[in-house]
Amino acid sequence: MARIDAFFKLVNEHKASDLHLVSGQQPVLRIRGDLERIKYKVLDDDELRSMLYEITPEDKIKIFEETGDLDFAYEIPGLARYRANFFMQKNGIGAVFREIPSEILSVEQLGLPPVISRLALLPRGMVIITGPTGSGKSTTLAAIIDEANRKRKDHIITIEDPIEFVHQSKNCIINHREVSTHTRNFSSALRAALREDPDIILVGEMRDIETIRLAIEAAATGHLVFSTLHTTSASKTVDRMIEVFPVGEQAQIRSTLADGIRAVVSQALFKRVDVKGRIAVLEILIATHAVRAMIRESKTHQLPSALQTGKKYGMQTLDDAIMTHLKSGRISGNEAYMRCVDKEKFRDYLTEQPDDFTEI
Repeated sequence: MARIDAFFKLVNEHKASDLHLVSGQQPVLRIRGDLERIKYKVLDDDELRSMLYEITPEDKIKIFEETGDLDFAYEIPGLARYRANFFMQKNGIGAVFREIPSEILSVEQLGLPPVISRLALLPRGMVIITGPTGSGKSTTLAAIIDEANRKRKDHIITIEDPIEFVHQSKNCIINHREVSTHTRNFSSALRAALREDPDIILVGEMRDIETIRLAIEAAATGHLVFSTLHTTSASKTVDRMIEVFPVGEQAQIRSTLADGIRAVVSQALFKRVDVKGRIAVLEILIATHAVRAMIRESKTHQLPSALQTGKKYGMQTLDDAIMTHLKSGRISGNEAYMRCVDKEKFRDYLTEQPDDFTEI
């Protein structure tokens, strides 16, 4: 057993999401969104480097020492997988580990709206899951892929950096590919995937213009593509995907995206006040004919009103989702106010002065 495994057991026991190990500081866990120090000595660079290198493949160590940054996955059988990021900082080496549970929870177990399950059964198109880092995008995607794995008879290819949730083939064939280990980068893996008879392609993250272009083209040519972006709303997601392209290409990309897009799910994690834990709050945009027309005609500023009027299709605004959880007693009025869009609707639920005075 590696020495660092004792810290991972603490992560699991405390139901923490992240473990921070940084030279010159005590180890820290992120529990329910807050950082809490572990009662342990301050880590020095030599000791921490030795501990981290014990679980790092030799080829990855070489990459880290050349670049100062590294991403990979580490697994403790029977416990969990961990997404690792190493970095250099003023006092030496640092690392952050995100726990990836070995059990994949279903859409129902996660308490997500039923329309999320239906996304797994779409015949083609693009579904984008968005939100800030640590908002549960990977967990939602894993639940959708698991739904497809149980209910379809298709070929699923996942392209990730690194591989996070590991799916066992059920009714589907699932092939996991890891960037820098099994393929050079996202775009080269996407190009190759189109020759590998896929029905569903999961792109862990659309990081660059070429990956976005290929993902849009894959969706337009009859594949079902799932991916993620770090945006905060459905309308901003559409705008960002188009605006990364040169002005001369944007009209064509806008048209292709409008044809291929099927849904945008923007999510955030809120602390629960009724039980220990956090809950995902979702904004859901379904690409109806009207929504696609707005995208095609460069009228994305109208998407918020489409969200308001599209409830019969499973759409919901972030504020409506927040209000549902607030009235059910799952989240606090103060957090609801701080993270909503229309502050006036939530002002009466405040129990104390908001922390961010700029939001008043």
